[in-house]
Amino acid sequence: MREQNDDAAALEAEAIGRAFDGRTVLAGVDLRLGPGEVIALLGPSGCGKTTLLRIVAGLLAPTTGRLRIGGRLTAEGGGCAAPPEARGLGMVFQDYALWPHLSVRDNVAFPLRMRGVARKERRARAEAALAQVGLGGFADRWPGTLSGGQQQRVALARAIVAEPPLVLFDEPLSNLDRELRESLAVEMGRLIRRLGLSSVYVTHDQAEAFTIADRVAVMLDGRIAQIDPPEALFARPASVAVARFLNIGAIFDGALEDGRFRCGRGALDVPAEGLGGWGVCASGPAHLLVPRTAVAPADPANGHLRARVVHCQFQGDRYLLHLDLGDVAETTAGHLACPSDRPARAGELIGLALARDRLRLWPTAA
Repeated sequence: MREQNDDAAALEAEAIGRAFDGRTVLAGVDLRLGPGEVIALLGPSGCGKTTLLRIVAGLLAPTTGRLRIGGRLTAEGGGCAAPPEARGLGMVFQDYALWPHLSVRDNVAFPLRMRGVARKERRARAEAALAQVGLGGFADRWPGTLSGGQQQRVALARAIVAEPPLVLFDEPLSNLDRELRESLAVEMGRLIRRLGLSSVYVTHDQAEAFTIADRVAVMLDGRIAQIDPPEALFARPASVAVARFLNIGAIFDGALEDGRFRCGRGALDVPAEGLGGWGVCASGPAHLLVPRTAVAPADPANGHLRARVVHCQFQGDRYLLHLDLGDVAETTAGHLACPSDRPARAGELIGLALARDRLRLWPTAA
């Protein structure tokens, strides 16, 4: 792959904004991608992630802000923007976009052909790219004879054949069923890391983003609500909105008073000291996140919280208890499930012990 200047970011987006017919779709997005780093843009439909990717690709111009690729200014709000062909990026699409009438080799060589590279060199570079993705013996095959995973690798070979400074992935696995998507996400992540690609990967699938990316940017309402490694997103969500989107656990609405969080007429009452998030010296209405990783079964009389079992799922070496908190504390929102060494009956009331160091606390306005 092409050597990059370690001092230059693969991508720098500064205060990128975009509006359509007066409606703001992106609002002041900042993003920096280091050489060889993979960042996933994760969010619900309409959050702006695809619009941001299209601005990076040169298919849209930003209304405001600046964009640099490899240290070179490529777009500026209200000014000129370099066209897609001048940016030299690689791109992998949802449906792979392979030409059915071209051989695998010619599909991969197509970007080089568009750049006027001589046929002999195109052939050699296409075969080298196929070898990099583990398809060295497939050059003369037709795309229609390949499996979905093989077609995916052909699309990746085409994206890297011109040694681009940045590769963009536009939900490349979204059209596949979940089982195939999960296996191909592992393979895609392995290939991206082995090739050392600087990549922006757009997806609405949380598991896919966490499998592939070094850092995940959670996008909500046209902004990056939080960008962190997957483990940090779960351990330290920056806001209630991020915790809700990631479905980390149950969120309680209550209040912080006299150094304790209380809600639901005493359904939950825990000391605020040691909780993550909001300072313990504050007081007032608050949200408390109870992650699924913070709960364990306990005697109903001794647990911090009580819940009703909705379903007991056998998982071979343990049970997973799906819990309902709604009839125990009316102010609770969200779903909890916790592992258990013993089965429990549907409808049974159980106690839950909480690992307080994993709880997160925010003021209601957060």
